[in-house]
Amino acid sequence: MVVNPKTTTAPPTTAVKFLGAGISACVADLVTFPLDTAKVRLQVQGESKSSGGQALRYKGVFGTIGTMVRTEGPRSLYSGLVAGLQRQMSFASVRIGLYDSMKQFYTRGSENAGIGAQLLAGCTTGAMAVAVAQPTDVVKVRFQAQVRLPEGGGAKRYNGTFDAYRTIARNEGVRGLWKGCLPNITRNAVVNCSELVTYDIIKELILKYDLMTDNMPCHFTAAFAAGFCTTIVASPVDVIKTRYMNSTPGQYRGAANCAVTMLMKEGPTAFYKGFVPSYLRLGSWNIVMFVTYEQIKRGMMRLQQSPA
Repeated sequence: MVVNPKTTTAPPTTAVKFLGAGISACVADLVTFPLDTAKVRLQVQGESKSSGGQALRYKGVFGTIGTMVRTEGPRSLYSGLVAGLQRQMSFASVRIGLYDSMKQFYTRGSENAGIGAQLLAGCTTGAMAVAVAQPTDVVKVRFQAQVRLPEGGGAKRYNGTFDAYRTIARNEGVRGLWKGCLPNITRNAVVNCSELVTYDIIKELILKYDLMTDNMPCHFTAAFAAGFCTTIVASPVDVIKTRYMNSTPGQYRGAANCAVTMLMKEGPTAFYKGFVPSYLRLGSWNIVMFVTYEQIKRGMMRLQQSPA
């Protein structure tokens, strides 16, 4: 992240960034998880219609949330939260916490990273994060897509988070836990570049032209813009990732086949299913995460610099 050149204090260490990114991402997930669940439901529901199944039951973000609360209970909005928090602690810590270190790696230690180094750093940490956290993402998506009715109806795929890990590994092999890894790497390379680089650039411009100081309104503005740009760029690959991760064995031959099937059966608009909840979720997630991240970094820096 960009550091205000007018600030005289030492920049936060990699360890501070790593831990701060994981904690702030968990806070953001706690706030925005219902929107993420609604997005997943909207992204996967076209499968039943295209295969001759039941009619679409979800309409719009808040309609989806309302339907879930009415038919499955409020807890359904947080289905998969445990896996989601596990994902953020392992995923965001790498992709966000190591971003600045990777920029310095590509610029050979220089603090002045150009757009090329920023994009390379975003792609690299995004791919590294997927390699570490993919199983948690698979389990999270499976739980979010699972319809659970209060009276006991609906298909119950797993009894709990750790049961899901065991069941997937037993029934689909260890490779099942890395299902959709390639589209997820693609998605997170795109997301990381759009999210972190946009945030970096906008924050840098705000500080450069003294439009704001390096404070919460500055972080809010940069995060809001980063969320919008990221949603536009990343939505198609996000839908493919969600569909493929949630699929049963043999339903698709691969991520590319999943994309072609969607295009042939549902048309190009299928790649932007759940766009509004994606933006509401990603935009609000970015705001909560980046604002929290900046505050955690500052708090940890003050603790480091305070006398024992």
